[in-house]
Amino acid sequence: QVQLVESGGGLVQAGGALRLSCVASGRTFSPYAVGWFRQAAGKEREIVAAISRSGGQTYYGDSVKVRFTISRDSDKSTIYLQMNSLKPEDTAVYYCAARLGSTVYMVYRSGNEYDNWGQGTQVTVSS
Repeated sequence: QVQLVESGGGLVQAGGALRLSCVASGRTFSPYAVGWFRQAAGKEREIVAAISRSGGQTYYGDSVKVRFTISRDSDKSTIYLQMNSLKPEDTAVYYCAARLGSTVYMVYRSGNEYDNWGQGTQVTVSS
């Protein structure tokens, strides 16, 4: 198991930016693929972005394309989600999730494919 801790959430005005971080510990993190998910009140969880083990492949949900960027640092133990041009509809609890990547290129889009989750960080965007 790997432990994940998210940080960087908060309250921001529409049009603003936040950068979320997900720090992994407990095991060597480089073999893990990672995803960011979010869940707004009363709504189902949805994929925000995902990144492969290598960091070379990424995926974005339709609602965040162009505005959000997922990345991982050089030792691959921290995953970032840069969120720009935030909208009120981005308000949600954001979760980091990880799983062993079967190949260095795979990205995983479904929450059911992940078996390690962080506790979440709240992002609130005011209009």
